[in-house]
Amino acid sequence: MPAPAALITGGTGGIGLATAELLRGRGYRVMVAGDTVDVPAGVLAVRADTRTPAGVDTALAEVRARFGTLDVLYLDAATAASGDFDEAVAGPVKGSWFALRRALPLLNDGASVVLTVGAGLAVARGALLPLMRTLALELAPRRIRVNAVSAGPVDGVTPEAAAGVPLGRTGTTSDVAAAVAFLASDGASFITGHDLVVAGGADLYGAGR
Repeated sequence: MPAPAALITGGTGGIGLATAELLRGRGYRVMVAGDTVDVPAGVLAVRADTRTPAGVDTALAEVRARFGTLDVLYLDAATAASGDFDEAVAGPVKGSWFALRRALPLLNDGASVVLTVGAGLAVARGALLPLMRTLALELAPRRIRVNAVSAGPVDGVTPEAAAGVPLGRTGTTSDVAAAVAFLASDGASFITGHDLVVAGGADLYGAGR
């Protein structure tokens, strides 16, 4: 039986790359899609802007050729803040929608889909989470689980931001990657429609959110 296959959009840096390395270390076949193909050994890469339908199609064509089907789809593209309101809201939401819709024929029954709601995406959060829950209900008959990871401030933020986190530090890309890997695993086989907050408690009173 082949190892489970995972596609990570926006996976050539930051949280996506950390997740790719973690999943690869756990025996997954991993492909990342993004703006570079400079990735660690053992991880496949395709240059594609998966915030667009054409870019999604490029990535999925490569998945079909290399893996055939998918067990994990991690949508991490477009997690940075944008100065344009329409792009900040529509980009992540439409990108996630396009990617999942086009990937459906490749997803095995029982697969896992994870969306990132990064600290820079607060403006889109109100649309992404209802979308995630709607998709979780829609895909439940196929036992495809759809969850989100809401990440607080990670790597490189100011000391002032860390002071506002109850656990006394900002997060790391590895912290968020571990949460994604859990939701992708069989250990989360009875979890769907859930938003897993990885923020050191900052969400308890809104700090850093």
